[in-house]
Amino acid sequence: MLLLTDGRVLAHEEPNCSGANCGGMDFTAWYILTPDGTGSYVNGSWTQAASMPADYAPLYFGSVVLPDGKVAVEGGEYLCPAGQCGEGPWTNLGALYDPAANTWTSVAPPSLPTSWANIGDAPSVVLPDGTYMQADCCGVALQMESAPLAAYFNEASLSWTELNESTKFDEFDEEGWTLLPNGKVLTVDAYVACPSDQPACTAAGFSGANSELWNPSTRGWSSAGSTIVQLWDSNCGAGGGSFEVGPGVLRPDGTVYYTGASDCSAGHTAVYNSATGVWTKGPDFPNNDAANDAPAAIESNGNVIVMASPYSGTFSAPSNFYEWNGAKLNSFPGPPNAVNDASFVGHLLVLPSGQIMFTDFTTDVEILTTAGAYKASWQPTIHSAPKSVTPGVANYSISGTQFNGLTQGAAYGDDFQDATNYPLVRIVNSATGHVFYCKTHNHSSMGVATGNATVSTMFDVPADIETGASKIYVVANGIPSAAKNITVQ
Repeated sequence: MLLLTDGRVLAHEEPNCSGANCGGMDFTAWYILTPDGTGSYVNGSWTQAASMPADYAPLYFGSVVLPDGKVAVEGGEYLCPAGQCGEGPWTNLGALYDPAANTWTSVAPPSLPTSWANIGDAPSVVLPDGTYMQADCCGVALQMESAPLAAYFNEASLSWTELNESTKFDEFDEEGWTLLPNGKVLTVDAYVACPSDQPACTAAGFSGANSELWNPSTRGWSSAGSTIVQLWDSNCGAGGGSFEVGPGVLRPDGTVYYTGASDCSAGHTAVYNSATGVWTKGPDFPNNDAANDAPAAIESNGNVIVMASPYSGTFSAPSNFYEWNGAKLNSFPGPPNAVNDASFVGHLLVLPSGQIMFTDFTTDVEILTTAGAYKASWQPTIHSAPKSVTPGVANYSISGTQFNGLTQGAAYGDDFQDATNYPLVRIVNSATGHVFYCKTHNHSSMGVATGNATVSTMFDVPADIETGASKIYVVANGIPSAAKNITVQ
């Protein structure tokens, strides 16, 4: 699932299966959930969007919403033509979706070494300046490259710029990326494979606990210190295991709650303080659970919910949900089908309503409404906005602070990404109470927790908006600004 900048949700068709026996689904198909006139996603409507190019039917791929509102997807751990998924044929195909035109455009892979054929199981992120960064999967592990590969996407030319990843401690495979308030990107190493020039990685064996930071200014990686407890699965140091790492989510207080995977003990957790750069140990998961390829998302009250399932069997049901409030990890009510799910099938998306959307490869979709409220200091603040707008007119400007929210919103890691740290513009008609989302684009920043810095976005007013006295809001990660008066002419 990805949140479009006009408030709709774009969802990929995926069944709960893989391998040669998986069939009957169209992995080129996408669907759109549109909220109803009151802004309700529970009562929203589904329509089918345009399908991807016929040769690109991926499962487990990189996915981002770009600053212009388009959606980029890249790679795939599986290719599933005609609904038949092969056994791990990583691909380097990609495509760009234009929601306004409802069209997909093929994107050629980086014209780099052949290991770029392996982009499944690889993280992606949009950096504060709006640049989309994508990693490969397994060039080192497959002995195709001496160092990991990552690249920046150039949307105007649909091309890629290779990055020098000689400073990366280990392979990107299985890792996730968390955007920090200082603009850097945090990752916890999974030790899938060690580059030849990183003896410390090799020396760690099956018990390493290194984390790293990507600095967009220097285009280099540096150590973020030890996570204190091991967050990647290595069969408790015996070797083997799944090498999975749990998701990491930035909270409003500037800490990143990072979760661990395991196939032999309860998963560990750790907390990274982005202001001090210090890791502290968190509580282990109860019930012998672990976050083996698992989703997490932030509630509007600042707590993090995470899905976990039994470490025994690594990818087995049932799943349990937990909530981290900054001090304790408590049990949390799960959706009805969680008893049938392993954690890896779960997906979580933060909605503009402040709710959280859950899917699990079935036809059932659940919407979570959580308790508690956001703090006023977390809200976006509008400083400058038009006093009137006209239906169907584009490129209005609105500016203020904290338009991107305090976090990316949700995390999973290597298999998909659905960050929502970009502003939405919502206009509510004062007479009818009907809700209309304007498509936003050209955000001045794609950072998080931008503080008192002035940021802005452009927005296009829908042609079918109701006229008259209205209220305008900026929404980020489900938290709205205070309203400003506006007239729709």
